[in-house]
Amino acid sequence: MALSPYDVSVPVFIQMLSSLSAILGKAARHAEEHGTDPGLLLQERLYPDMFPLVRQVQVATDHAKGAAARLAGVDVPRFPDDETSIEALQARIARTIDFLRRLAPDQFAGGDEREVKAPVGGRPVRFRGGPYLLHFALPNFYFHVTTAYAILRHRGVAIGKPDFIGSLIVR
Repeated sequence: MALSPYDVSVPVFIQMLSSLSAILGKAARHAEEHGTDPGLLLQERLYPDMFPLVRQVQVATDHAKGAAARLAGVDVPRFPDDETSIEALQARIARTIDFLRRLAPDQFAGGDEREVKAPVGGRPVRFRGGPYLLHFALPNFYFHVTTAYAILRHRGVAIGKPDFIGSLIVR
């Protein structure tokens, strides 16, 4: 079975971002049911030196759109990091998914060999597309999605592994 850079990135990003949006919806309902301000969840973190929930979601979307754009050879969309509500984070996720859906599989032809430049620690680093996707972009994406999930689970939102995995995309 041959997998293209498209196969390994876009459907995975869409599946996991859709799950993240649904999890955020459950978080909003949890806050409403418990009479708490859902905006307070945005600043929750697992440990003081870790990003809060809002930044975890922003970075997850940045990795998804950045990786897909770089592998497809198109400009990376820029979104301001100005979300102040769960609904705004869900809108950011929706914009990211819309971008991903506009990319065609043929745009990724040769993406595994394409040289890509991505910011790492505030400085540009050059990668070959395949190693960039498998050893940098996907692990970072999953890290931030998982951490967002863990923050909400830790704060009592009733979510589990099926919520994390979400709807499987089967072709």
